[in-house]
Amino acid sequence: MPSRFRNRIDAGRELAAALAKYANRPDVIVLGLPRGGIPVAAEVARALHVPLDVFVVRKLGVPGHEEYAMGAIASGGVRLLDRRTVAAAGLTPAQVESVTAAERAELERRERSYRGDRPFPDLTGKTVILVDDGLATGASMRAAIEALRQERPARIVVAVPVAAPETCQAFRHVADEIVCAATPEPFYAVGRWYDDFSQTTDQEVHELLASARAPAPQPHRT
Repeated sequence: MPSRFRNRIDAGRELAAALAKYANRPDVIVLGLPRGGIPVAAEVARALHVPLDVFVVRKLGVPGHEEYAMGAIASGGVRLLDRRTVAAAGLTPAQVESVTAAERAELERRERSYRGDRPFPDLTGKTVILVDDGLATGASMRAAIEALRQERPARIVVAVPVAAPETCQAFRHVADEIVCAATPEPFYAVGRWYDDFSQTTDQEVHELLASARAPAPQPHRT
């Protein structure tokens, strides 16, 4: 079974083509979920000629099986828990709080690292395109949407290169619009659809955000 994308940059370019109607609009901003969503979001923002920023979300993994999400937290103090997963894993409230505290500390570290002293953008009345490198369960993206609703945007568009078909469908009832460039079945995992799914580093996130903030070069006049 062939993969769909060479890497996140390739994925971002393909995703941007599906979002062409948002190009050059002053009311649009792209927010990437770090770390893997930032390279995708950077390509989308570049192609659409709209601003790029970062929105930090952390998955809450089941202790001992961290790849399984029992919920997620996002900027603004939002926490979503999947009570069925918590119950199935037999977790106590203290265990859930311990995981939450650890992930909240990492979320705050990343916010300080990526944003520094820059204020969070004013999203009031904006169309926000929320980008990640893929959707499996969608726990982190759901937390991001709930947190962003508090910022009073006019519209939240979730955009990903690849998603599990049932997850993409479910987000039609959560976001104002969902754009999934590919919904392969069977899905397996997000990384299955990339040739290169290597981890995005903090340094790469810094560089992509800095590049997006840099003024566009002016044409040389002779």
